[in-house]
Amino acid sequence: MASNMPTCFAAVMALMLVSQAFVQEANGAGECGKTPIQSAAASLSSCLSAAGNAKAKVSPTCCTKVTALINTAPKCLCAVVLSPLAKKAGIKPAIAITIPKRCNIKKRPVGKKCGSYIIP
Repeated sequence: MASNMPTCFAAVMALMLVSQAFVQEANGAGECGKTPIQSAAASLSSCLSAAGNAKAKVSPTCCTKVTALINTAPKCLCAVVLSPLAKKAGIKPAIAITIPKRCNIKKRPVGKKCGSYIIP
């Protein structure tokens, strides 16, 4: 039994290293990349009124932030819109998902699903 101890120890260490690498990769591979979803949501604070009211004017700052987000992490916008944080802030996903169109962003992911919503 003592002769199997080094082999068993090596196997456990290898398993721990592999699982640690997987956890680190998973932590950095979210919809918003390495940016926490809360930070991505905070960067879109200028969009708050437009995300809750379809008749509200979308500010140029909001359009700039949304354009940058779509260019760097297109799935992040959907993740933010559908997040519990957005719900608590009074964001209405059906309205928020129209912001890229309201900003006239040409490279928006038209027709892509975002939860039960389709990006116009």
